[in-house]
Amino acid sequence: MDLQYFLCWRVAPLLLLMPCGLQCMSVHILNEEPVHVIPGSSLVLRARLDYGPLEEVSMVTWEREPETGITPEREILATCPGRNLKCAGTRPSVYVNVKQQETTLQISEYSRADSGVFAVTVTDHTGAKTTAHCIVREYEEVHHVSVSINVSHSLLVCGEAWGTEPHFSWLHERVAITKNVGQVSKDGTALLVTMVPLCGHFTCMVSNKRSYSSATYTAVPCETEGRGTTAAVVCLVLLLLLFGGVLAFLLWRRHRHNNRGERLHEHLDDTI
Repeated sequence: MDLQYFLCWRVAPLLLLMPCGLQCMSVHILNEEPVHVIPGSSLVLRARLDYGPLEEVSMVTWEREPETGITPEREILATCPGRNLKCAGTRPSVYVNVKQQETTLQISEYSRADSGVFAVTVTDHTGAKTTAHCIVREYEEVHHVSVSINVSHSLLVCGEAWGTEPHFSWLHERVAITKNVGQVSKDGTALLVTMVPLCGHFTCMVSNKRSYSSATYTAVPCETEGRGTTAAVVCLVLLLLLFGGVLAFLLWRRHRHNNRGERLHEHLDDTI
């Protein structure tokens, strides 16, 4: 018994001196930052609550403020007692629930005005607070696609203004790029043209979850195999026509010469 009391008196001060022992509450937002949300859809933020066995969550508060501004005004979205599974927000579109070690904020019918820096603050039974932040932005459409060329390197570069998560792809004469035409960079923004000569129409297509846009670079026209075959056929036909015309002319001259000789022969017979 004396040994147990001795151990308690030795271990208790150590626990009190530990900054994050049995009493160390923390909160972490689980969404990957920044969070992009399509207008009209739902924004869902999840946060993990970490605390020791001697601690208890007494309050969870979600807030939002503009990402920029000199004196941004903070808006309280919801304040929930720690033991409540669900609580109403300050707006009809805001829903919050709190589980044992997790809290979730949902805003339905998200709009641009809902963008900003979101904060979740957890208060323990002693009044100590800890806060985590997360940036939320609107999922932007694709804007202003353009194609430029570095002539010395036969390099085409595709640019896009400010769309969220743009995906780039290339076409040559409305067909996907092959190794015979060139090589696309890993991020899709550049096309190294290896075909010689550099000719035809090169189209860069940019898309994301909201929109699509494209731009085209036009080089000199390509001499395709079809055109070359057509030209060869036309030349052959012209040569055949020319040869036929010459042959017909020669036959006509021979026939005329024979007729003239026969008439001359008949005339000499009549004279004799």
